[in-house]
Parts: sequence; structure tokens; C-alpha cells
Amino acid sequence: MYKVLIIEDEPGVYMTLEDRLISEGYQVTVKEDGISGETEAKKGIYDLILLDVMLPGRDGFKVCENLRDFGISSPIIMLTARNTDLDTIIGLRQGADDYISKPFEMSILLARMEAVLRRYSITEKKINPQTNSIIFGNFELNRDRGILLKNGVEIQLNAQEYRLLEFLAINTGKVMDRNDILDVVWGYDNESTSRTIDVHIAKLRHKLGESEIPKHIITVRGRGYRFDITQNQ
Repeated sequence: MYKVLIIEDEPGVYMTLEDRLISEGYQVTVKEDGISGETEAKKGIYDLILLDVMLPGRDGFKVCENLRDFGISSPIIMLTARNTDLDTIIGLRQGADDYISKPFEMSILLARMEAVLRRYSITEKKINPQTNSIIFGNFELNRDRGILLKNGVEIQLNAQEYRLLEFLAINTGKVMDRNDILDVVWGYDNESTSRTIDVHIAKLRHKLGESEIPKHIITVRGRGYRFDITQNQ
């Protein structure tokens, strides 16, 4: 049974959500403000968090950011009555896994929840807690040792190639836009460009043996790149 935390201050919304999710077999906890919701989420016991943006005490964007900084990796779907591209971008950059605008069809929300939980479950199964490794295909990205292995043999990566691969791999299933990649991998003050990312992606694909047909590092036209951990499993 999946445990879901709802952080939402509108009774009409959270009562409807709670009733429907319980009927669907979820175990549900509700918190009505950002501060208590964040405290509850930090217990780390929830499989999914439904997080409203406009909350008393602390807004959902800040709650999401704080949870990711704290190390909470549970999937987060943000809920909001505001429907703007900027809100979506802010939410995703703060670490949300998905974003849905009110009013929404319950069937659509349930489908989004199932998709996020399925993706999260796949990713978690590919992480070896003993070596802190991410497993994909014949490869092992050993984060404790900072190396990439193929069938147990190390593949030489330079520092930037390793950081880029690690960043994409730990965000499996998410589309990472070029600005975020530059900020995290190269640093805010670095003068590198999108072309730099493309060059390093090409080198990584070559070392992964997928220059012709990308299997793990997928280009999302007009947005950036997505890492697919499920290929060739």
C-alpha cells in the first residue's frame, strides 16, 4: 500500500482527494499548511507527496526546495490553481516530478500518480545501496568511487563527463533543460554554452557505445536531455 501525503489547505480539495485515494487503496495523511506539511514529509515515510503551491505558512515552492535539500527523494506532484508556464518551470526546478493545474480530473491525477510511482520504483530498484551505484544495462555508475563500469571494467571519464552522467542518471526519467545542466554541472558563473553540453553528451554516448542510436541519454528536442534507465534491462 502506497503512503501519500497531501499538503493542501482547501478542505473541498483535500477531502475529495483523501476519500478517492483511500478508495483506490492508498494510505493518506493530510496537512493543511506548508510548515506542518514540510515537517511531516521530512519523516521520509511517504511514497508520494501531493503539494499545493498556495499554502499558509510556507508556499509549496519553498517546501519542495527544502525537502529536496533535506534529502527527501519521494516523488512530488505540485497542485495549483495558477496555470502559467512560469509556475511550472519554478516547480520543476525546485525538484517537483510533475505539475497539475486545478481544477483537474481525478482520473488524470491518478494516472499521473501511477506514472510517477512506477518511474520512481524502477529507479529505486536500479540503485545498489551497498555501493551507492546506479545500474543501467551492462553499466554501473559507482557514486562512492566516482567511476563508470561496464561489465565490471572501468570506462575512463573525465571529471565533467562523470558529473554530467551522474546528474542525468540521478534524475532518471526527468527532462533536464540545458540551463539546469549548465548550472549544476559547470556552475553558475561558468561561461560554457549549450554547445559544450552537446559535445560532452556526444562523448558520453560514444563511451557508452550508443553514438548511432542513443539508448540511455535521450535528446528531447527544444528542451534538453532525459536519462532512461530502463533501456535494455
